[in-house]
Amino acid sequence: MDPLGVVRSGFTTAQQQEGATVPPGPETTADAADGDTVGRPGGPTSRSPRPPARSDAAEASVPADGTDHAGAAENAADRPEPDAADAAKAPVPPPAAAPDGEADPDAVTAAGDPAPRPGGPTRLTRLVRLARREARRSALAAVAGLALTASFPPYDLWPLSFVAVAALALLTRGRTARQGAWTGFAFALPFFFFLLRWLHVVGYDAVFGLSVIEALFIALLGAGLAVTSRLPAWPLWGACLWVAQEWARDRAPFGGFPWGRLAFANTGSPFTPLAALGGAPLVTFAVALTGGLLAYALLAAWRLRAAAGDRVRAVRAALPAVEAAALAAAVVLAGYAVPVPTKAVDTVDIAIIQGNVQNPGMNFLGRPMMILNNHVDATLALAKDIKAGRVKKPDLVIWPENSSDLDPFQYAEAYDRIEEAVRAVGVPVLVGALVDHPGKPGYVDNQGIVWDPVKGPGASYTKQHPVPFGEYVPFRQQLSKVITRLQRVPRDFYPGDHTGVLQIGPARLGDVICFEVAYDEIVHDTVMAGARALVVQTNNATYGRTGQPEQQLAMSRLRAVEHGRAVVTAATSGISAVVAPDGKVLHRSAEFTRDVISTSIPLRDEITVADRAGAAPEWALAMVGLLSCAAAIMIGRRGRPDEKGQQ
Repeated sequence: MDPLGVVRSGFTTAQQQEGATVPPGPETTADAADGDTVGRPGGPTSRSPRPPARSDAAEASVPADGTDHAGAAENAADRPEPDAADAAKAPVPPPAAAPDGEADPDAVTAAGDPAPRPGGPTRLTRLVRLARREARRSALAAVAGLALTASFPPYDLWPLSFVAVAALALLTRGRTARQGAWTGFAFALPFFFFLLRWLHVVGYDAVFGLSVIEALFIALLGAGLAVTSRLPAWPLWGACLWVAQEWARDRAPFGGFPWGRLAFANTGSPFTPLAALGGAPLVTFAVALTGGLLAYALLAAWRLRAAAGDRVRAVRAALPAVEAAALAAAVVLAGYAVPVPTKAVDTVDIAIIQGNVQNPGMNFLGRPMMILNNHVDATLALAKDIKAGRVKKPDLVIWPENSSDLDPFQYAEAYDRIEEAVRAVGVPVLVGALVDHPGKPGYVDNQGIVWDPVKGPGASYTKQHPVPFGEYVPFRQQLSKVITRLQRVPRDFYPGDHTGVLQIGPARLGDVICFEVAYDEIVHDTVMAGARALVVQTNNATYGRTGQPEQQLAMSRLRAVEHGRAVVTAATSGISAVVAPDGKVLHRSAEFTRDVISTSIPLRDEITVADRAGAAPEWALAMVGLLSCAAAIMIGRRGRPDEKGQQ
């Protein structure tokens, strides 16, 4: 099997198609599988001449099964015709039933008019036929999707990210929008399924369902790549479409789910510094552009076969390949030219408490007060080390999300234990707790609370983006009857309405809770509100040792470079970490261990170009991608011949 056979149709010239006409316009070729017309890079248009239309008499001679019995009719003409008497005696056979789904061409209505023929095959039938025709291409797309998975943590094979992009560009090159959408879906489903496999602790049906939803966005991307592949500079439009796809997934449905962005696979690659200029969208654009240019170079190199034996033609044919490869290398290396600011005037000493949990998975909470006691005990041990002079006293202490498994304002025992730990260490502690919403009975706030050793609980931040089906249930009344597992989320979390900038001791820090680190807007708004460093309070005990904590830590690394801020991750069971403003991981804990990280982090006030630009680069690139699709569709319609005028 020739692995490049799926794109070979893009290099068959019009002159090689026997009997083809050559009108001007973009080069196309007929798909032998379904008759769709697909585009090819460069060259004139090649269309097979339309077969002459059959007369009504000829069509009547062809039965519904499509078999032409012209030969049988000719043999019958040589036989003697029966006389009228024999014809009258002969029984009249009943009309043959047409095969299922087809009409009898001789059928008539009661009025004697021809019976209307039903429509073509159903949508499901067409989908099945498409799947059969595209089997080999779909298999290659699935392999490319798996390669993209390997570019993300915990594997971190980041070069596979642009290789996978190049593969998708080749597989959708010159296809119809419908074929491109199918290829994109075949690419995305295995990619998301294995990337999000950490959701299997909830159920593999949840993994599959979320993967299908996310893959639909890539299906639209595949359609866009196919349509724009007929335009000049198609690698550029394809890169913009990748940004548009991520823009949509970041926002819909239910507030979006941005996991699996190309930028999150490149948090330690040459592309990473570009985040300081345009954030995650610019990193995604650069990765996708590199992949598109690589695909262009491969296509140009394939054309060298036609120039074999002719040195002049070979040199001319090689130039596009060399140029595309050089541009791809330039994009990869462009990040090294971007300065990443790290200089800071102030620093603050912190201690991160990772108290650990007893039971990883869905039942990580254990009995009431267990997780809270773990973090209290670890803090009391830190206080003893400080008193003994073994550890420098920090300026503040950070506990993770859900470090108090009971509402301290409703349970006096929880309140007292927190007070004991805070007074023992003698500095403010950022406590993660679930508390009842003060104005909405039945709702819960996921908060980070500044707990002072003298004044007690003070300012707090409430998570702005609760996780659908994990922290709240959309359409609860209807879905809970069908999906009984949703009853494990007894109350809905209420979203906060302001950023997480908190004054904790001498430092003004920006609190971001768990999955919020994946959303550009939340982190950007927190920095612009005055955060001098970022804190990510998280609870990954449910997904421990599944790769999810590593994927989330990678997002923290990108945010550090994007905003020029140190990022501190505090997790109940790991991974807790400290990331420098240049994206380097300075400290990292192991999973499912009790640990205390004591260190100093820089406090910075300067903002990056990405901070100033905000979402403008993402919107601009996404709009360019969508406009390129519209332009390709309009050009395609103008180039389509007027069939009515030709008849």
